[in-house]
Amino acid sequence: MNHSAELQHNLLASLDNSKALNIVSIPLPADVAIADGLIIASGTSDRHLISMAEKLQPILKQHGVKSTKVEGHPSSGWILLDAGDWIVHLFRPEVRSRYNLEELWDLNGIWARKTAPEAES
Repeated sequence: MNHSAELQHNLLASLDNSKALNIVSIPLPADVAIADGLIIASGTSDRHLISMAEKLQPILKQHGVKSTKVEGHPSSGWILLDAGDWIVHLFRPEVRSRYNLEELWDLNGIWARKTAPEAES
């Protein structure tokens, strides 16, 4: 298992152990330079979001992620952890449905159009 796949597996296992809801892992195409993928999960409360984020920190250190950028605040209903190869989004369910990142990052249609020939004028 490569480093990125192992990190993904361990992050997903931690979220599952933390009782995260609706965990989704979205791999990104190789030509998207920001990360190998996104992990999105929901928590039941601000405290649950904090707890999940705190439990991910030792996993990130174990995988050599020296400084994890943490964005957002639990009171906003969204915490983002930039783990290098994987970007983790933790949401309260109502905030998650508002931003709908799963649909935003559904790259099937976008990437298919990107490689399609230009329409003739």
